[in-house]
Amino acid sequence: MKIKDTVHFQWYKNAFVIFILIILINFSSNVTEANFYEAFTNLDQLVAFMKKLMNPDWAYIPNIIQPMLLTLKMSIFGTFLGVLLAIPFAFLATTIVTDNTIITMIVRFFLNVIRTIPNLLLAAILVAIIGIGEATGLFTIAIFTFGMVSQLIYETIETIDLAPLEASESVGANKLQIAIWAIFPQVINSIASYTFYALEVNVRASTVLGYVGAGGIGIILNSSLALFRYDRVSIIIILIFLVVSIVDAISESIRRKLK
Repeated sequence: MKIKDTVHFQWYKNAFVIFILIILINFSSNVTEANFYEAFTNLDQLVAFMKKLMNPDWAYIPNIIQPMLLTLKMSIFGTFLGVLLAIPFAFLATTIVTDNTIITMIVRFFLNVIRTIPNLLLAAILVAIIGIGEATGLFTIAIFTFGMVSQLIYETIETIDLAPLEASESVGANKLQIAIWAIFPQVINSIASYTFYALEVNVRASTVLGYVGAGGIGIILNSSLALFRYDRVSIIIILIFLVVSIVDAISESIRRKLK
């Protein structure tokens, strides 16, 4: 390394970066009308909040086990329902299967629309239609999974080996038979991997769906925050962290074996 490349000779670049960051922070605070002075003068409130948060109400654990189990059930059933719906649509979203550009474009447009709807907005819409409860959360997760996994599947289909398809066509197989016997065996491991990946994502997402009435542990978390019961919020966060960590570990282990 040359002397000019050392930290001592690069200080002016670091100073310039810091200067730009200060300008950007100042600009963003002016645009959003944020007052950093008030934030620093209210540190006593932060300390009070952290004291309550760092003292979990361990006696509250029995009250959140059932909502947490409902959240897990909601995530699992919603994920698998979404994947089951995603598979046929993913096959229709690629010309390798349909051999029809118009059908593929229509299906992809529909899937793009589904993916543009945020989870919380989707949950709020379904709450208005179905009502408050776990069913709303289940359908929210299913629709979200449907949009996400369908894209992953049809992108995988477009990278498969085309030789089995050509062999099936040469013996007179129709489109459905080709999809089942020549394409599906090549992507089944990927579908299983995507399913467990979606489950990881959905377990995390389902914990906040309760904010809009979609059921599960999110409702308990929301009510505890509204009542300023930060000791209960703390124990809920700990439980969510443990459950998500366990699900992630199991999912990652299964996906590694599938590869």
